[in-house]
Amino acid sequence: MNPEPTVVVLSGGVGGAKFADGLYQLLPKGNLTVCVNTGDDFNLFGLNISPDLDTVCYALAGREDPNTGWGQAGETWSVLNAISDLGGPVWFKLGDKDLATHLERTRLLGEGYPLTEITARICSRFGIQATILPMSDQNVRTLVDTEEFGLIPFQEYFVKKSCEPKVRGFQYQGISDAKPAVGLIDAINEADVVIIGPSNPLVSIEPILRVAGIRKALLEKRVVAVSPIIGGKTVKGPLAKMYKELGNLPSAATVAEGYRGLIQGYVMDSIDRDLSAQIDQWDIITLVTDTLMKSPLDRVILARKVIEFIQKELSG
Repeated sequence: MNPEPTVVVLSGGVGGAKFADGLYQLLPKGNLTVCVNTGDDFNLFGLNISPDLDTVCYALAGREDPNTGWGQAGETWSVLNAISDLGGPVWFKLGDKDLATHLERTRLLGEGYPLTEITARICSRFGIQATILPMSDQNVRTLVDTEEFGLIPFQEYFVKKSCEPKVRGFQYQGISDAKPAVGLIDAINEADVVIIGPSNPLVSIEPILRVAGIRKALLEKRVVAVSPIIGGKTVKGPLAKMYKELGNLPSAATVAEGYRGLIQGYVMDSIDRDLSAQIDQWDIITLVTDTLMKSPLDRVILARKVIEFIQKELSG
């Protein structure tokens, strides 16, 4: 493998953004493409909001809120407070800086620009020297099938209802009409390796894999996944709860099993080392290491370990 590999990483959520940032800090500028889930996108106050795209952009630009992992550092809340005073919905926390991103994105979408080009413009203004692509320019909306409320939009489940409803399954509305973002398949074909970040496989990665042509392209590549589950728990997000409600054991092995046939390598936390023998039986080579990213330095350390693992174990 190239000593300075070109990498495509599939990302969604805070964990995926942190890992993408680690790769961004590690790799030569221009060697990274981040394909981001847009199934979480939604409309509020007439604005097109892309939470996962923004989380990745803010992380790579060094603008993320270090306390939450989402939103921008030094955020203010004047607009949200004024909306609250008027009795409007404030369940989704939109800071003033964040609102500027949504306003500009919505303006450009209204002028006919595709999401891919809008994201490139934002990256340019932020000084990001990596390619960040939505999985598709067509709208895909993840719906959560819940026991209590039936099908509800992901953000309503995740934020408004705090992941409390019991999950029965998922639907990806619009997925049959979705095409890969311009340049995405070429980036995958030209990459030395594709890495699935430590993101929720059910609602962050599955929508990406269901876009026409993406899984097929990945089957021709060297693919490694990083587990989002550590010791049966997730650092952030409802994946462990989702697995339990769907009748699956929340574990790093369950994540790996879901990627069988797609990945050749798997990175899991040291606390889960007892699961490595089981995963090895599936012809998946494992790396057992510390995967918890508490600091920006941890992101780079993990990214370096993953790249070295790929170069040493999967370079054939």
